[in-house]
Order: sequence, then structure tokens, then C-alpha cells
Amino acid sequence: MVTQPQLDASSTLPIYKQLYAHFSGLIQSGQLAKGERLPATRELAGSLGLNRTTVAAAYELLESEGFISGQVGRGSFVMQRSVTPNGPFDWPRLLERSTPGLQPPAPSPLSRQGVSFATSRPSEQLFPLDALRASCEEVMAGPDFAHILQLGSPSGYEPLRRYLLDAARAENLAAPDDDLIVTNGCQQSLDLLGRVLLRPGDKVIVEDPVYPGLKSLFLEAGAQLIGVPVGPDGMEIEQLQVALDRERPRLVVVTSNFQNPTGATLPIAARAALLRAAQAAGVPLVENDAYGDLRYSGDDLPPIKQSADAGHVILLRSFSKITFPGLRVGWVLGPRALIARLAQSKQLADLHTDQLSQAVLLRFAESGRMADHRTHMLRAGAERLAAVLAACDRYLPAGSRFTRPRGGMNLWVRLPEPLDAGELLARAHRENVSYLPGKYFAVSRFDPGSLRLSFAGLAPDEIRKGLAVLGAIFSNELERTRSHTALEPAPAMV
Repeated sequence: MVTQPQLDASSTLPIYKQLYAHFSGLIQSGQLAKGERLPATRELAGSLGLNRTTVAAAYELLESEGFISGQVGRGSFVMQRSVTPNGPFDWPRLLERSTPGLQPPAPSPLSRQGVSFATSRPSEQLFPLDALRASCEEVMAGPDFAHILQLGSPSGYEPLRRYLLDAARAENLAAPDDDLIVTNGCQQSLDLLGRVLLRPGDKVIVEDPVYPGLKSLFLEAGAQLIGVPVGPDGMEIEQLQVALDRERPRLVVVTSNFQNPTGATLPIAARAALLRAAQAAGVPLVENDAYGDLRYSGDDLPPIKQSADAGHVILLRSFSKITFPGLRVGWVLGPRALIARLAQSKQLADLHTDQLSQAVLLRFAESGRMADHRTHMLRAGAERLAAVLAACDRYLPAGSRFTRPRGGMNLWVRLPEPLDAGELLARAHRENVSYLPGKYFAVSRFDPGSLRLSFAGLAPDEIRKGLAVLGAIFSNELERTRSHTALEPAPAMV
């Protein structure tokens, strides 16, 4: 019989991590032997009074660490032998404190004809390789090439840093006391902000659902995430105000344009209200604008950072979505004192910056090639967005709901009840199609029927093909479950 875990709802450690620690401890101590079956997720959730998804998250973490193996139709079984004093070195125990949150799985190994909606990235078929080669050759032929290959400033390749700061001033984004640091993409920008501004136990307001990389990064830093629902127009401002009043957070993080995963964009009025609310609460506001360059229709909206009273706003941007994700170049614009601290933290992490990638992207921009490429990207993105919206209309079962963004790389789908996108993923993989279920994006509100479709990396024909397969899977399962429900006998009237 499996010992029941003792869970502490008041602990800063999430419940699913407490479950993980309980079972991993039983396995390592030998109290659970190899081959022993764990309780089913539904059974354990019922006995503990938890949501089934919480138990499933703990089991997925156990499986990712090699403690258990989930077998379809049979259950979850212990895989790892207990660690004896004379046995193998106890790496799992040493690494326990750094166990990350629930992570999206590695991309499923689909065949070459497979269709993956799981990864939010541009299509390699759109990369302007000849234009990039020309930019590389010009950098290598320049008089500063040897200097570029030297150790550089942690703040970034100085000519690129000046270029970006001048552009920010031209857009009225940079206040007189603002400065800029070039980073290894927006993910490093978020990591540096966490290192400098957060301490274990600090509360951070984020969108719910939210990009998994942000969620996992801040959880790893020991922060408590406060999820504010995302509606058709982005973060719901009334709920934000409630969270600001009740939680007294250290930081607010918001994606102003084409939010990942929903594709939602904050209207101008909501941007102004969010700015006022954060300012009144005395809380720094991080505006993640990684997708702002990818608007396919309508007028660009001014960043929150452009407001005259946005001195507490920290703006994050990146070249990754509009050019080449593999070159990893992003930047942070904010108060000079903050940027100086970010540079110190960055120097501790990676010593200096990759000047070659930054010099190449600077040449790509100054030559006009980036502007030409952006025009091509926007035209292709508009075709892909139109294709995914039309395919959702055509193939998803009746009762499905999905967002209708005007740019970006993603849209959010909610399947009709009682469909569970996580449970149906294995069936989609067997049909050579992949997506990401909503559980990987949830902070505190989880809808089992939700999923993200990332369309930017797929050609329109691939989008239509993949959604035809998914639509058939979802529709057949919906018909099966409803037929099964209809056949169940009605309860006796007494």
C-alpha cells in the first residue's frame, strides 16, 4: 500500500512538486520497488481532494526524471531502483532542489510528412540565406572583424547597442534616463530580470495562460506566480487590479502584442489602464514585445513604454521572431540603474556577448535587407494566419472556440466538453500531427480542452492537412463520448 502524502497548501512549494518529492523519496528509499504500480491519477486525486491535472503534473515530472514509466491503458510503474549507500551516486537527490516546473515535452519525432503545430518559430523556408551570407561577408571583410572576435562588453556589441538605442529614441520609447542592454534573446532578458529583481517568495503577476519558458524560469527562481486571466483583448485589467490590491507583487509581466499562447493583443485603452494600475501600485511593469513586428493587418499600436509616464516600464524586444531564431539577439530597454545591474549579472553568467551574431544582424538591418525580409515575412505570415483560421472554421468540431489574432505566430483553441486535449495528443501523434495542450501554459486556471496551434512555421497546405487530421480526431472522440453518455441508464427516481 502506498503511503499517503502529507501536503501543505500554505507552502510556497506547489502541490504537484510536493507530490513529486513524496513519491521520488519513496522510490529512492526503496519503499516503492521497481515495477510497483502507482495509484491512477483519478484515484489519487479523488483520495486527496485535488484536481486530476495536479496529480498528472507530478507524474509527468516523475516520468521525466526517470522514476516512473507511464503505460497507456495500464498505469504508471516504478522504474528506478532505490539508491543504496554503496550504490550509484545520488544525482536525483542532489538535483531535487532545482527540479523545474511542468515543461513541454521535446518535439515529437514525426515523420518528414508530419505536421507540427507545437513550436512557435518562423519557417526555415523563409530565411533569406543569400542576404544573410552577404551580410556575413561584409562583416568579415570589414576593418573591425578581428575586434569583433575578441571578448566584448556584457552590454552588447556597442555599434548595435547604439543603433537600437537611437531607434528607441526615434520612436519616443527611451526616456532621458533610459539605457539598453543586448541579450541572448528574450529568454535571457527575463532570466536577468529575475536574477536582479526577484527573491524567493516574491510574487509576480503574469498572464494566464502564459508562455511556459517564462513560467518555468520564475518558478525556478522561487517566485510565486499570480495568474491573471487572458481574454480576447489580452490580460483582463479588472482582474489585474484585484491581484495588485490583494497580492502586493514585486513585478508585473505582460505581452502587449500577439500574446503567446493566445495571440491576444491589448487595445490602447487597456494599455493605458494597465500602466496606471501598475504605477499606482508602485510595481515595475515588464512589457514583452517579442511579437510586435509580426502584425499582418491593421495599424500598429504604440507600445506601453511609449507613454510619457512609463518610467517604471521595462521593454523587451528581439530579432528572433522576425529574422533568425538561432542567432539569439534580444534587448532590454529600461532605467539606466537597472540596465547597469543587468549587465553585471550577465557578466557573471556568460562573461561577454556574442559580438559576431550581433554585428551580422546590425549589417543585415543597416543594409536594408532586414526591411525587405520583414515585408516578405508579413506577406507569408498573413497567408498562414488566413489558412489556419479558415481550417479551424472548416475542420474543428461544432462548439470549438478559437482566437482570431491579426498577427503573431499562435492561436488558442478551446475544444467542446468533455474533450481533453492532453489525452488526445497521443492519438494525434499516431496520425503524424502534434500540438501543445493547454496544461503547459496554465498558471492557476486550467481548461483540459485548451491547446495552442503555432502556425508560422508551416506552409498553408501543411496547415490545412494537419487541421483536417486534428478535426477528425476531435470530432470522432466527441461523437464517441456523447454516444456513450447517451447510452448510460438514467438514475432511478426515488
